[in-house]
Amino acid sequence: MSPLRILPVLFMLCVQAAAASPTRWVASWGASPQARWDDSFILPVGVPASFEQQSVRDVVRLSVGGRRLRIVLSNRYGATPLQVGQMRVGLAGEGAAVVAGSRRAVTFGGSVHASAAPGAVLVSDPVDLPAGALARLAITTYYPAPTPVSTFHWGAQQTPYLVRGNATAAADLPAATRFAGRAFLNAVLVEAPAAARSVVVLGDSITDGNGSSPDQDRRWTDVLAQRLAPAGVGVVNAGISGARLLGDRMGANALARFGQDVLAQPGVASVIVMMGINDIGWPGSPFAPHDAAMSAEQVISALRQLIARARAHNVRIVGATLIPFEGALAGTPFEGHYSPAKEAVRERVNRWIVSGGEFDAVFDADAVLRDPARPTRMRAEYDSGDHLHPGDAGYRALAHALDLSELMEKSERRTEPDGARRRPRR
Repeated sequence: MSPLRILPVLFMLCVQAAAASPTRWVASWGASPQARWDDSFILPVGVPASFEQQSVRDVVRLSVGGRRLRIVLSNRYGATPLQVGQMRVGLAGEGAAVVAGSRRAVTFGGSVHASAAPGAVLVSDPVDLPAGALARLAITTYYPAPTPVSTFHWGAQQTPYLVRGNATAAADLPAATRFAGRAFLNAVLVEAPAAARSVVVLGDSITDGNGSSPDQDRRWTDVLAQRLAPAGVGVVNAGISGARLLGDRMGANALARFGQDVLAQPGVASVIVMMGINDIGWPGSPFAPHDAAMSAEQVISALRQLIARARAHNVRIVGATLIPFEGALAGTPFEGHYSPAKEAVRERVNRWIVSGGEFDAVFDADAVLRDPARPTRMRAEYDSGDHLHPGDAGYRALAHALDLSELMEKSERRTEPDGARRRPRR
């Protein structure tokens, strides 16, 4: 057969193969960016002020897997370009080690060097590194020039490794120091089967995993990812410790960041919203001593805005009730988070979430964690000890209580033509 007659046959075979195994890019891991705050705030930032001729190795655990991946860095709050000297990614071994033979160079537009403008993200070229669901990656980034850490993610649930010089090719980092939080690393996308999709969890420190065992992947979103992995559904943690629906300080308010942290995630099909406890708890506490008390109506209004925006993008939205917090942070420098008046606001918000019929579905996290004998307080076996954040057992209980069938049903309007609201299916 002549070459000219072979070409159409090969073309049809390629088309059939592509049709048989289409793929899509899906968000498999994420860390929502925050702006660096100054020393006047009660909590320390906890990350270095800048990098220069240093390498950072981040270890992340994917949710859904794929045959290729992309790394995303964020310069959302930078005032100057973010300069990357080199980056490599591989499968993570023990500690800071990279599994032998798995290390790959990461390029940006074909170059190992890259720059992200102020406010921009930096998305890598596809990297051929097959990684299964729940695989752990080691991502090493070298910053050659003075690099102010203006965009970061606060918290000690996963601690990166920091070394002098370009260590992107190093198999291990025995001389590394560690710090709490993330710097610039924003997301990992995977090329997965076309049916793959993701759930984004928008929340505060409870979603971010405060109170869970560091470096052990024991947040409730980690356990949820384990449950959803067999179905090819990814989980993106968009929790920020201290986050609020309406206030800034530890990250932008939820209404401001909803577009970038939720709606812009590739493959997002659903969002779970578990936010509002800091809006209620912060006013009058050391976190926000001069803020006016928050009303239930203000919290509900903000949640309604998130519902409207999710519906506009055909994203299913699940509302999670606010968990008990009596005694929160009592006996610490942050005392003042809880009061009976604040509890009354929480209960009013929860009643609206459960019975208002405005979310596509409801996840009653309050019912999972509350003490039956004292519903305003968390069950002792689920409490991390500060009466605000669950521990490992509490996070595990949360993840296992969620009805997975509610996450992926098609988003639909909850208001009938005559204006009567429909009750969410639960």
